[in-house]
Amino acid sequence: MKVALLAPLPPLQNGIADYAQAWMQALRGAGVEVQVPPQRADGSWDTDDTQFWPHVDIVHAQLGGGRGPEFLALEQLRARWPRLATSATVHDPERLVWRSPEPARGMARRIAGWPRPLPQLLALAQDRGTLARERHLAAELDAMVALTRSGGACLVERMQVAADKVHFIAHGNPLFAPAELPADEVLKLLYFGFIYPGKGIEDLFDAVAAVLRLRPQARFSLTMAGGSSPELAFGSRGNYLSQLRDLANGLGIAERIEWQLDLPAERILQCVQAHHVMVLPYRDSRKLALLGRMRGTSGALSWANASGRGVIASDARAFAEEVSYGNGVVFAQGRSEALAGRMIALLDDPAQTRSWAMAAAALGTQRQWTKIADEFAALFAAVVERKR
Repeated sequence: MKVALLAPLPPLQNGIADYAQAWMQALRGAGVEVQVPPQRADGSWDTDDTQFWPHVDIVHAQLGGGRGPEFLALEQLRARWPRLATSATVHDPERLVWRSPEPARGMARRIAGWPRPLPQLLALAQDRGTLARERHLAAELDAMVALTRSGGACLVERMQVAADKVHFIAHGNPLFAPAELPADEVLKLLYFGFIYPGKGIEDLFDAVAAVLRLRPQARFSLTMAGGSSPELAFGSRGNYLSQLRDLANGLGIAERIEWQLDLPAERILQCVQAHHVMVLPYRDSRKLALLGRMRGTSGALSWANASGRGVIASDARAFAEEVSYGNGVVFAQGRSEALAGRMIALLDDPAQTRSWAMAAAALGTQRQWTKIADEFAALFAAVVERKR
């Protein structure tokens, strides 16, 4: 079977590119031929190539992160090659693309530099037409995949498609040998992931400060690890790292924080397993909430499972579902006092970290990439057979 993959890929710095790379390697390991289609000079996908597309069995796109090229390519392929089977993993359900994939000519080059909230306001103004295009494409796709069950349910409802068109296949992860929790008595917390506004990092810092006010002698530390220069759909807001360092200094918690930025891939496992618990304090965007509900998951959480470490997560996205396996606990997003309460509970009962770690490791085994690849391969075989 020959699969064409439409997706951002490294060296782009975003979670979907990382996922797509791991996904492609896993599918190839399962015996599926995965090829990246030709691209034009402007980075768009060449959907007219008569040497490539007639020899493809199915096209699979990774949709999300505010990107339009993959969405546009699927539209063009449906029109140009109607007999070709098409599918997509939707990383940010309940929408496919969230904003118009075709800004006015010249606008695409400028929009990333616009001050907030102008990009979001433009997306809101164009939303009715965007949603209509999303629903039209969803109706024409042969299958869609959501990484969470709640995301799949939202996708079915918002895209107005039959429930059997949307499939749940969890976020895959590598499988590593288990490692004991750190033996010292200092509770080691880890934030891991791309560092940009909207991840709730300010809430995490406020929670650390609150714990120190309530428990001045508490023995814990926080490591901030992850990518410092992510590719963002709506641009950046100045030097965010400097803002975070200033906030830590202002709260008097700078000495409790260790920074491990831009870790090479070969050091991620060691970093995660050197800690007791991962903390994911994400917030759902209020502006994006006007367009839909994000019910996806996080690559960082998949690393926690792979590494056998529990998670304290906000109730943003689909994290409540993702930590319902005994592998962690959630708190109300945006409420630093609630997060501080979860941290204090761990200080009082550190045995929780062990039970969470065991559950996370079990989930990681279930979701190892080899098994996830087999699920995708089976789905593709069924889709191609129906198409024929």
